[in-house]
Amino acid sequence: MKALLIWPILPNSFWSYQETLDMAGLRSTNPPLGLITVAAMLPDDWEIRLIDRNVCLETEADWQWCDMVIISAMIIQKQDFQNLIKTGVNKGKKVAVGGPFPTSIPEFALDAGADYLILDEGECTIPMFLEALAKGEEKGIFRSVEKPDVTQTPIPRFDLLALDAYMAITLQFSRGCPFQCEFCDIINLFGRKPRTKTPEQMLAELEVLYRLGWQRYIFLVDDNFVGNKRNAKLFLKTLIPWMEARNYPFSLIIEASLNLAEDQELMELMVKAGFTIVFLGIETPDVDSLIGINKEQNTRASLIESCRKITQAGLQIMSGFIIGFDGEKSGAGARIQSFIEETGIPQAHLSLLQALHGTQMWQRLQQEGRLLDGLGTVYQGAIMNFMPTRPIAEIVQEYINCFWSLYEPIPYLKRTFRHFQNINPQRPKINRSITIHELKFFTNLCWRQGIKRSTRWHFWWQLLIMLTQKPRLCYDYLVALGIGEHFFSFRHVVKAKLLEQLDQLQLEPSIQPESWTENFLKTATSG
Repeated sequence: MKALLIWPILPNSFWSYQETLDMAGLRSTNPPLGLITVAAMLPDDWEIRLIDRNVCLETEADWQWCDMVIISAMIIQKQDFQNLIKTGVNKGKKVAVGGPFPTSIPEFALDAGADYLILDEGECTIPMFLEALAKGEEKGIFRSVEKPDVTQTPIPRFDLLALDAYMAITLQFSRGCPFQCEFCDIINLFGRKPRTKTPEQMLAELEVLYRLGWQRYIFLVDDNFVGNKRNAKLFLKTLIPWMEARNYPFSLIIEASLNLAEDQELMELMVKAGFTIVFLGIETPDVDSLIGINKEQNTRASLIESCRKITQAGLQIMSGFIIGFDGEKSGAGARIQSFIEETGIPQAHLSLLQALHGTQMWQRLQQEGRLLDGLGTVYQGAIMNFMPTRPIAEIVQEYINCFWSLYEPIPYLKRTFRHFQNINPQRPKINRSITIHELKFFTNLCWRQGIKRSTRWHFWWQLLIMLTQKPRLCYDYLVALGIGEHFFSFRHVVKAKLLEQLDQLQLEPSIQPESWTENFLKTATSG
């Protein structure tokens, strides 16, 4: 079998960092970890080509070469995903699909013409798919309620990647999350019991990347790295001597829940192991909203104090924030902005609330008759897909104002500097050479923020202080400033798209934002 594995185009979004990538001469933020893991599960006698369309497009020769095309996708990739399925069908190729989007909404892939749907987790369903192929079956949907033992997951095929095209390489230590936030689809996909790989597995994967010559960032894309704290600590204690012996070849990034701040030992181990950045789902400083979405783990302690503990331990914070929760009071955008300014968090992933398919929120809103589009999305320029409890025009305007203000260049530089001033500088010393991409990135950053922009004075004096007071933080500090370039540009796109959608809503009297709220409240009051 000759299989063409394709990763669809990711539209410009919070995570795409397009301006930042251009500054460094890179093509994409992260590679398709799911597809290269699937590649490691396919038979040894298969010929495999991997196409990441964010790096380079496939050619007509690729289509002619293959017997089958295998496509994985997230919901944000749905347009290119659909186009690729139709292209494969039109060229007479068998099309197999998988990943979180078709797992959540298989009807979309079926309607586009996919032949095989390899859903849920591949360790369970790829063997079913291969067995069906061996029997000559022309179509099939392969599902499993069983959650696989990830200690048996093979090392991803990193050799298939054009490594030099990416900002960060992705790995996975665990699947699943013990919490049950109403808006999140992770527990639908991976369950509430975190399953982890062994420390030996993780070191083997890191060793492959090390031998391939990878430097820069590695992003552990677990939905919650600290979901199983015991196993996380076992891994970190094994990782520390491995990193020390190799002079810390990577900087590591994770996603975690805010209860990380409750475990000082865990934070210290993370810093010693080379972790530098943690993405936290804070969502909102409004306690009532956190309780309403079952995110009570964020209410057990002061959010401000929790962030302070994490930065003082030596970790930079990235964070997610959401506007549009039920019962949310006016001014939510301003409250989020105030919180971000107080904590100094540089990169705030700000989104309008979306009801993702199959989540507890989606089911509740469906029962209440409030869903407008059952798919939902994670794109920052998309309007909400349900009827909110306050005028949508008010919510969207708050969102636009908050997004715009957070990524004004001078306030962003000041906030980033404050954040890094609060980070404990006692990180391990990293002894690795600067790559040509990093040199190009830093040169462009100095030109844009140190010469061309009105930020020039702030840029140089802040950098001087960082170099003299906290030299071990300078690399991540400059990267954070460079990532700001993406948001300085992206905020224009988000504002334009949202205002366009608001104008369109005003032309549809049947779905006037004010009438949504009025009708919903009347229905709720009348029982």
